[in-house]
Amino acid sequence: SYGMGFEKAAEEDDLTIEENGVKVIVDTYSQEHLKGANVDYIESLMGSGFKINNPNVTKSCSCGSSFSTE
Repeated sequence: SYGMGFEKAAEEDDLTIEENGVKVIVDTYSQEHLKGANVDYIESLMGSGFKINNPNVTKSCSCGSSFSTE
């Protein structure tokens, strides 16, 4: 599963992406697992949050929170 948190600043080897005024920092460990992934922020009546579509996922559990990557 994915974990997210708030950081004040990026570390030296972190990847920083900024879109529409939102800055996302990806640590070096996660960069390998997120190559080619699409990260969207979704707002709906059911709530809001990040949705990650990762083409590297090879299998996942039925609830979608646990997965394996290539």
